[in-house]
Amino acid sequence: MSPISLASGYGNFLPASEVTSRVVNLLHVGRLPVSPVEGLLALREALAANYHQQDGPPITPFNVVVTPGTKAALFALLCAVLHPGDEVLLPTPNWFGFWELVERAGGVVRELPLSVANNHALTPESLQAAITPRTRVLIFTNPNNPTGRIYQRAEVEALLTVTRQHPRLFVLSDEIYDGICFNSESVPSLLSFPDPNNQHLVVNGFSKSLTLLGWNIGYLVAPPAVARACTRQQFATGGAVAVPSQIAALAATEARTSITTTLRQQLLANRQRLLDFLATLPGALPYAPGGTYYAFPDLRAFLAPDLAPAEASAQLTAKLKAVGVVVVDGATCGAPGFARLSYAVPVAELTEAIRRLAAVLQ
Repeated sequence: MSPISLASGYGNFLPASEVTSRVVNLLHVGRLPVSPVEGLLALREALAANYHQQDGPPITPFNVVVTPGTKAALFALLCAVLHPGDEVLLPTPNWFGFWELVERAGGVVRELPLSVANNHALTPESLQAAITPRTRVLIFTNPNNPTGRIYQRAEVEALLTVTRQHPRLFVLSDEIYDGICFNSESVPSLLSFPDPNNQHLVVNGFSKSLTLLGWNIGYLVAPPAVARACTRQQFATGGAVAVPSQIAALAATEARTSITTTLRQQLLANRQRLLDFLATLPGALPYAPGGTYYAFPDLRAFLAPDLAPAEASAQLTAKLKAVGVVVVDGATCGAPGFARLSYAVPVAELTEAIRRLAAVLQ
């Protein structure tokens, strides 16, 4: 029996034809332009234009740095703003990669646990209570990975009334899934809100919402002084992102609306297929995910009661793997007993994976 992975953070998408044709034409020219370390001006202009929204500060190419993947953007920002021992406040559940990135940048993660009972609401009161004099960064993901929770505009504004009271606190928003939204309202970018203290940092990329898998390109948006610090680090440790990847990203940015619309349509049937299955497990998914291509069901009812939560969560993940389905253990995201399941896989694979999961969970 071949294992089926519902654990990957990457989908099974092809790049849009507008993207591949642009890159092929570039390569036929034979000579590639030389990119500055911070990225081609045309790409940074196009990315900045995406954020010309009401209420937010003006975004220019000088705020944008193109990076070799979104993880590199996160690390560059953390290195630029953290001092050794600074605390990074991380609402959980959250993406499992944040812990090591913060540690490698010299920071210390402090978790702020959220509850599935209220759809992982992050309230101003809980945020205010969690901030200490050592808190330097609040990491915020919207839509959230792994839960798929989308924080709407009023919710984000309420949180920012708290963060503005702490001018030395940076808010770092990971928005890489912003184009995969199944709610009626779009995902609000942090950059669409007033930022009187220059606290707002954003990372994004092209491998999720814009289907550029394997092109290894992301970007950050930050106040100019922070952006310059990130550029200096990238110059010292690497260099500019390969020009073909930047041209692909430019084409994807220009075709963003059509790419994200097509992607959401492609995902709808599989999304419903997985949600229908999870609805057969009482209490597993009280709230449907509004975005991403994940579900994060509560499987604590299936944990061994005599084991510690993390150990029992690992045991359940191993049981699912034993029947041929690989998932992300929720314990790695700060939520033992949950599991992240991706439905961005071929229909036949998801159908068979559901059949195997049912053998353990029903």
